[in-house]
Amino acid sequence: MGVSGAVWAQPAATPAPATTPAPATTPAPAAAPAPSAVPATETTPAESMSPAAKAADDAALPAAQTQAITKAFEAQFPGIHVDGVRSTPVPGIFEVQVGMDLLYTNATATYVFQGSLIDAKAKRDLTAERLETLQQVAFDTLPLKDAIKIVKGDGSRKLATFEDPNCPYCKQLHQTMQSVDNVTVYVFLYPILAPDSMSKSRDIWCAKDPAKAWTDWMVDGKPAAKADCKTPLQANLALGQKLNVQGTPALFFANGTRVNGALPLDSLKQKLDAEGKS
Repeated sequence: MGVSGAVWAQPAATPAPATTPAPATTPAPAAAPAPSAVPATETTPAESMSPAAKAADDAALPAAQTQAITKAFEAQFPGIHVDGVRSTPVPGIFEVQVGMDLLYTNATATYVFQGSLIDAKAKRDLTAERLETLQQVAFDTLPLKDAIKIVKGDGSRKLATFEDPNCPYCKQLHQTMQSVDNVTVYVFLYPILAPDSMSKSRDIWCAKDPAKAWTDWMVDGKPAAKADCKTPLQANLALGQKLNVQGTPALFFANGTRVNGALPLDSLKQKLDAEGKS
């Protein structure tokens, strides 16, 4: 489960139309879609398997059974693509993954329900744990060459972020980062919030010192000078869509975990300290 503490995120300006049955989950602060240029896909899990990931692996079904449930579900909901089917601890009830949504059904898909599957005895939200696992990303698979690199202290800890220059919570994150040392932050410019987000991102990326230009803007409110060059912005938008980044900031830690939103200082330090313990 995630680190406790408040999380703040800036959603995109215009929500995309829903294309799947929306599960009734607790609303997250960072809940607005990125541009829909690339279909959302399941993200790559971290190599080190968490307990939730191990449980999901143990829940794998025989291929024939997976195919049968998939066929039945897609017949009930034409146009919906099933990305995965797994067993659950409840006999006869199966988890169905549609994009980054989880639903539950019986073997013939005659009954479908949405919401959180709770282990009442252990007081665990199994749906939340599963979604956390699905959102994990192997840090070394990120194209860090397309990010602004900011090194503080010895840079030993690593953090990747997706941020929009017009995002107030991103600015809040960088104010918090002023009290964090020994970290390397890779900022993927992710212009989704306002019409001028793209031009601001371009000016910062094309600056002589992008790291300084970004910090000057996010911390001190000093805009970058107009500039033009080849940028990775379209690639970043496609990557963010693939990773289901729906708002800014989105934080990716070296141990594969992620947080959608800006964290308070204590929670951020706790997440960074946990990198070497996973």
